Amino acid sequence: MTLPVAPAAPAAMPDFAPWRHRFAVLAAGATLVLIFIGGLVTSTGSGLAVPDWPLSYGMLFPPMVGGVFYEHGHRMAASVVGFLTLVLAVWTWRREARPGVRRLAWLALAAVVAQGVLGGLTVLYLLPTPISVTHACLAQTFLCLMVALAYATSREWLGPSSRALDVAGVRTSAIVATAAVYVQLALGALMRHSEAGLAIPTFPLAFGMLVPPLDDPRVAIHFAHRVWAIAVLVALGRLAWTTFASRDPRFQQMGAALLSLGCIQVLLGATTVLSGKAVIPTTLHVATGAAILGGSFLTALRAWRLLERPAARAVAAMAAGTAGS
Repeated sequence: MTLPVAPAAPAAMPDFAPWRHRFAVLAAGATLVLIFIGGLVTSTGSGLAVPDWPLSYGMLFPPMVGGVFYEHGHRMAASVVGFLTLVLAVWTWRREARPGVRRLAWLALAAVVAQGVLGGLTVLYLLPTPISVTHACLAQTFLCLMVALAYATSREWLGPSSRALDVAGVRTSAIVATAAVYVQLALGALMRHSEAGLAIPTFPLAFGMLVPPLDDPRVAIHFAHRVWAIAVLVALGRLAWTTFASRDPRFQQMGAALLSLGCIQVLLGATTVLSGKAVIPTTLHVATGAAILGGSFLTALRAWRLLERPAARAVAAMAAGTAGS
């Protein structure tokens, strides 16, 4: 007679480090602020207010007047975020038991260094569109890395992974929403850095038409950004629907918040056009898009972590049946 094999004991999880988690949350929040400040540089046309790099007019701290206030202020904020990322990477390397999280911290540090170099190249090469767009997209990628680090060090991540209700739909919807938002942010960066923000100066119609003539590349880029905004709203709406269907309040609140931010984002986009790219709504449009990306990505991570997978349920049921026999 073959004796049943007892299921293996789950591996011990690392202890929760509250101060490192708080520091990671601070670094992620600072990254979002940095994206807002970077948006101010573009919105105010200050990208070449400081024509040299890494120094500013040959100084560490030039007179903060005119566009220098925005451009050099952006460099200072980037330095702060870079320093926070360096501290977090070293702290994680020394105290974190999970190799994957240590690698994630070093990847975030490499990304922020690359971002700084790209920022310098945008100045030295007089704001070339490919480098400027890459700089903007890497900023969004770096934000996702910081969100992942903040969540990976949280108490929720370190707890049991099978406490959520059935949220399989949430995971899929969150991944789709994250991808849709990232594409939209890339289109937005292309639109900003190709001077296409006012290529269609009317809203909601485009020159009084549903589909304008697309022979001008700037009009085509602007129109693509508007059309894809509909896809993003649909993705956020589906995500909100699946979160409410899950009956799990942790996801319901996030789904409602993201859909609300999506609607606000459309209003900010309309205000940007109708105001002739006024600085505040234009910059808030950039920052809100980043917040939606970070929230969608966090929702995907939470659903992946908390979802009780069917395979895990089957193993648990088999173990329970073996124990009862």
